[in-house]
Amino acid sequence: MICGLLLFNSLSDEPHLWLLYVCAFLTAAVAGLQRPAMSAMLPRLVKPDELPAAMALHSLSMQFSQLIGPSLAGILIASLNLAWVYTFDLLTFAASLICLTLIKAVPPPPAADRPSLDSVVTGLKYARSRPELLGTYLVDINAMFFAMPSALYPFLADRLGGPQVLGLLYAAPAIGSMLATLGSGWTQRVHRHGLMVIIAAALWGVGIVGVGLSHWLWFTLFCLAFAGAADMVSGLFRMIIWNQTIPDHLRGRLGGIEMLSYTTGPLLGQLRSGMMARTSLGIGGSIWVGGVLCVAGSLALAAALPKFVRYDGEHGAALKEAADAEWAAAAESRAAG
Repeated sequence: MICGLLLFNSLSDEPHLWLLYVCAFLTAAVAGLQRPAMSAMLPRLVKPDELPAAMALHSLSMQFSQLIGPSLAGILIASLNLAWVYTFDLLTFAASLICLTLIKAVPPPPAADRPSLDSVVTGLKYARSRPELLGTYLVDINAMFFAMPSALYPFLADRLGGPQVLGLLYAAPAIGSMLATLGSGWTQRVHRHGLMVIIAAALWGVGIVGVGLSHWLWFTLFCLAFAGAADMVSGLFRMIIWNQTIPDHLRGRLGGIEMLSYTTGPLLGQLRSGMMARTSLGIGGSIWVGGVLCVAGSLALAAALPKFVRYDGEHGAALKEAADAEWAAAAESRAAG
């Protein structure tokens, strides 16, 4: 529907700017419903020991889309009328809907409760009671707030070779993420998931420090790719923690909380980097200082959340099974009463 609105607007003699904002709002709203549901469904389709591989494949599909989608869009926009570009996009969504109808419905978890405001509060209370979950949110927000300088890439491009290198700057982190995903088989042999999230987040900050201090394009691209790889490793272990430990009946609600950290952190980080770049630090200083603060914040969170650092994935599945059994027993008791 949203793509259809964009197509309709492009066919108008006087396209409306306000309609673009409406479509952006609707897209964000739909994503807010779709992402938690998808994150809650995946662990119900694979065995616990298959989660690392499933997370890697899921991440790889997202990275492939992020690399190919904008590139294909650029080619189509340069070659066709904008209305035809939206028409092509609309046809791809139609194909996706056909594929979706061929997928069997995933049954709800046993004794699932109905959506309500109380259920949202329950999810928030549960997240606060679990240091390993709280740590994943806080570490990600810290890393994105202090070390997400993508708003400054156009200014970096001016310093490193002009507009023609801007696309390379945006693509480098995604390439690093993809390489980390393709080589992620080793993650199945690691059980200290919380510690790995801390280390990877700190390494993301180290990569951003290198970007801020670099005066060479090749080294900047290397640092961005290194940072993207570290961020993907952190993301893989965060997803494993979420999917191994969150009880089935709380997955959607906890997925919504994760989406808040996933969406607000980078946006606030870009605001932080832009405002700091306006000070005497300048563009490079804003970037490398943010990277240093990311590393410092990661170490501070490691000290403040020792249970998160000590979290062992070998016991995570057992915690989830116990929570699921407790919930099912409580639900049966309520039904009997």
